[in-house]
Amino acid sequence: MKHALAFALIALATPALAVPPVGFEQRVEQLRIAYGAPGVSIAIVENDKPTLAKGWGVREIGKPERVGPDTIFGTGSTGKAFTVAALAILVDEGKLKWDDKVIDHLPDFRMWDPWVTREMTVRDLLVHRSGLGLGAGDLLFVPNSDLSRQETVRRLRFIKPATSFRSAYAYDNILYMVAGELVTAVSGEPWERFMHSHVFAPLGMNHATDSNAEFQAVADRAHPHGRFDGPIVGLGHQQAYGAEATLAGNAAPAGGLAISANDMTRWLLTQLGHGQIPGSSARLFSAEQSTQMWSPVTLQPIDARPPEFAVTQPMFDAYALGWDVQDYRGTKIISHGGAVFGSLTEVVLIPDKNIGFSIAVNSEEGEIVRGLMYELLDHYLGFPAANWPEKYHAYRLARLAEAARLVGAQQAKPARVGPSLPLDRYVGDYADPWYGTIKVRRAGSALAIQFPHSRGMDSVLAHHQYDTFRTQPALRWIEPAYVTFSIDADGKVDRVRMKPVSPLADFSFDYQDLDFAPVAAAGQGAKQ
Repeated sequence: MKHALAFALIALATPALAVPPVGFEQRVEQLRIAYGAPGVSIAIVENDKPTLAKGWGVREIGKPERVGPDTIFGTGSTGKAFTVAALAILVDEGKLKWDDKVIDHLPDFRMWDPWVTREMTVRDLLVHRSGLGLGAGDLLFVPNSDLSRQETVRRLRFIKPATSFRSAYAYDNILYMVAGELVTAVSGEPWERFMHSHVFAPLGMNHATDSNAEFQAVADRAHPHGRFDGPIVGLGHQQAYGAEATLAGNAAPAGGLAISANDMTRWLLTQLGHGQIPGSSARLFSAEQSTQMWSPVTLQPIDARPPEFAVTQPMFDAYALGWDVQDYRGTKIISHGGAVFGSLTEVVLIPDKNIGFSIAVNSEEGEIVRGLMYELLDHYLGFPAANWPEKYHAYRLARLAEAARLVGAQQAKPARVGPSLPLDRYVGDYADPWYGTIKVRRAGSALAIQFPHSRGMDSVLAHHQYDTFRTQPALRWIEPAYVTFSIDADGKVDRVRMKPVSPLADFSFDYQDLDFAPVAAAGQGAKQ
């Protein structure tokens, strides 16, 4: 009896590997072909071992090079957890504390409100409760930028808050750029060098990159793809993005990494090992810092989901340090998604099962990423398959079709009245305090608009109605916008406002946050 009990205890202590679903690799390929994604990369680790690191499809549409386990994919905002890991290393070294005031390490750091400037902590930078609005300041790096990270962080002081400090959740990227500057200031090394020497190298992530220049220099890389020759961005034929569609270097700490499936297994194992480096007694960061990373800080609102997705709606949802923390069918899940132009990634940890996985595509077919995520969660948690990719595919197509209908209706039925002024009266320079100065000029019989720092956004303006015009970016993947000129009582332009044309435009095209005034009246701000 004692022997039987001892055997049972040993069995409980060493669970068998819960290997991926039978036929999973064939399922991935079926979905990839059905939904038109050029390439897919998946990494899975189970009980301290990699059980899958594989690629499907091609690196670039129309070319033969295949995706393999060492092909790097842009991973977007999943890289925020890496910047947090860099800070955790500095905390372990005693050079930093999570609740240090940012201004004590970055004396030139400024928010709009001087009180918030004084009170902002390192933790506050990482948990989306600063008072900034959703995606505030993202046009400083979207669709690209020639601004330095230092200049981008300086312009933060001109961005008005949307809520009071620490009162609400709103996802931002710009404060992770501040976090990158913090790593540089405290360590004495540029963020990029610190990532390589203190994170990638110790983990054996030999293919990972943290800059666009590095990414472009790697032959075995997944080229980004999208659909942008249809009525709205997201519809049309699958095609490769051009070189302009790269995450600007100033935003790299917020989501500028590219990682392969093999390298991702090292990261997943380290996270599940609470900082212990796989196959080693050494640690990347301490168990104490691991606890900090996964501890919920900011509650996220939970919106009702459509009936077919009701089971995915969590009972709790919070943001920790670079990670989302929520439940799925009663089990705690640590995860984070990432999106950059033409690439999507999801990183998922199931700590109670000691299982982690990542899914990446080099296109914008989110139904593959999201659908397979829930398919794997159901498998590892013991629930029956529920055709999640098919459900997400139908849902996505319906949303795109409705958005295209709305945009078509806007274009088909405007009141063809205006403009109020001769076109030359709209010409001028207009400045927004944080973005800088746009230039409106004559272009033959029309107007044209020029944006500083953002390649590809310049456009001839098509008249829409009244004093509203529509941009027509030469780069089709850039979301077009309405540009509205406000006329004062003297018949002069006193304000220029913008908003996206498509209701599905990515929140990083935060045109609605811009407020341009004629340069003579704009006052102090970014200036250019």
